[in-house]
Amino acid sequence: MNGQRTKTTARLLAGLLLTVPLLAGASTLERVRSSNTLNLGYLPEFAPFSYKEGDKVQGYAIGLCEKIADKVKAELGLPELQVRYQPVTTADEISAVSSGKVDILCTPTPRTLERRKSVSYSVPIYTAGLSVVVHQDAPAPLLEVLNGKVAHTGPTWRATINHGLTNQTYVTTKGGVTEAWIRQQMRLLGVVATLITVDTTAAGLELVAEGKADAMFSERMMLRNLLDNHYPTGNLVLLERIFEYAPTAMAVPRDDEDFRLLVDNTLSEMYRSGEIEQAYDKYLEGANETTRKLFKVYALP
Repeated sequence: MNGQRTKTTARLLAGLLLTVPLLAGASTLERVRSSNTLNLGYLPEFAPFSYKEGDKVQGYAIGLCEKIADKVKAELGLPELQVRYQPVTTADEISAVSSGKVDILCTPTPRTLERRKSVSYSVPIYTAGLSVVVHQDAPAPLLEVLNGKVAHTGPTWRATINHGLTNQTYVTTKGGVTEAWIRQQMRLLGVVATLITVDTTAAGLELVAEGKADAMFSERMMLRNLLDNHYPTGNLVLLERIFEYAPTAMAVPRDDEDFRLLVDNTLSEMYRSGEIEQAYDKYLEGANETTRKLFKVYALP
């Protein structure tokens, strides 16, 4: 009797062990169906794209992700599917997707080759513009350089070593493409300056407001949103110049074309129906003519 029980237990254990790699290698939709849960990752301090007010998670990217969640419910026939919002940080946003902690990163990020080693991306959902904020009392040489008014030998900042870029302190969020871009420009131009990295754009603006940094580089819409809500007196100024543009998208699991196709179908339908433009009107101060042209480019036929 004991021998028979031992054999039965061994077979059950073997069966359980065999299911582990199947679950680990399961597609996103299979995991969602099995757990009856869709995990939406987001950066909680990334307004107007994703942010939390009280108990509610909202923002431009969150609204798009909720449309994707509705598509998943319909595709899987799970009207009672649980949708959970999982906050992540800039340090772990990509690993959260690649490890399966979240099924999609709603907050848009640039599609870099390095990141594509770990994750795939949806069609673009927003074209980011790199801009800069300075204090209203910023020195004229710095303003001239940042506004592109100085004769230049460098490719992007339109400045020479001795015209406003040296002996300055710049700040940006750490670990992102903006930090990499600034370091590259400083190296190309031979600039001797200090670069401070912070966890959030808000923290960088605070350094400029306190006179501890001369300029904060970040995504333009985020900078404008923070200035409007936290610095209405005008002591900080967002310059008009946009240094770089970059299409940004939602990160999804790598090598999962079925889920990526569902996401792209949903977003493309939103582009064609005009729902994306409505989201722009609600969260991003509306779409201009150039943005509307990009809508047609980004939507897959």
